[in-house]
Amino acid sequence: MESLLSLAFDNLSSYDGAKIKKGLKQVEGLLAQICLSGPSSPRKQTSAEGRSSESPPRKVLGDLGDDPAFREFFKLQEGFEWNIAQRLLATLDWLVVRGGDGQYDLLIVNALDLIQGVLLLHPPSKVLFSRSMHMNLLLDLVEPVNCPAIQCATIITLVVALLDTPQNMRVFEQLDGLLTITSLFKNGETSREVKFRLTEFLYFYLTPETPSIPKAAARTDGAAPALLERSPSKLAKVFGGRAPGVAKNGRERADSEAGCTLSVEAKKQYVDRYLPGVVDELLKDLDTYKPFGGILS
Repeated sequence: MESLLSLAFDNLSSYDGAKIKKGLKQVEGLLAQICLSGPSSPRKQTSAEGRSSESPPRKVLGDLGDDPAFREFFKLQEGFEWNIAQRLLATLDWLVVRGGDGQYDLLIVNALDLIQGVLLLHPPSKVLFSRSMHMNLLLDLVEPVNCPAIQCATIITLVVALLDTPQNMRVFEQLDGLLTITSLFKNGETSREVKFRLTEFLYFYLTPETPSIPKAAARTDGAAPALLERSPSKLAKVFGGRAPGVAKNGRERADSEAGCTLSVEAKKQYVDRYLPGVVDELLKDLDTYKPFGGILS
């Protein structure tokens, strides 16, 4: 896996758009290999002509615990040298600086999509967005100067980067991220698709927060890292098992981070500062329509 990542990173660090595109494809291929190949049975698909075909088997998160490739991937992401999210952010920054004329818009969207995938597969990488430079990069991409496709992809990336990570949420707020989101929401020239994503983001913002996910610790007994055991994500079930003392350490870590979370009422006041009279309707919709399958309400 190191050799595959080395080739991808070499292309991502290039100043050639074609090589960057190749590097993004290589990363996408690696993630697809982890997510698609597995014990799950192939799914049948029916074409418009009525022909049936089998799509590649797609793993569920519970399958990943028995996958050596995923274990190796997760272990490599813990180090600086092979962390994919960090490389993608460096590439994204270069594309934004060089792509003022829109020539790299598609590559920017592709990079954002891959960042989402990497953060979902390796939640500890979210710590990158506790740094203002990386959070500012996303906030810059939400600005009206960018095309709707980039704005939508960025809003989704923000949700993934902030999910279960209150310290990132506080950085987002300190950098006036909520002002950026609400200003775009009120802008009459904002496209309908972008406004839909912004509404989803506000739903997400107004949900209760959970303590931050700590960095995964190295384990030699095959048990789940403390990170995954405290995570509300289904990834917590991937590794299975619980070693003595882990729950206690995880609880101590959670208690120390409790001050980083904000209540729904406090966040409601923040939103009401920029969107007066809208918050109550958003909370009502959150209770009534259960967006995101109801998992956030």
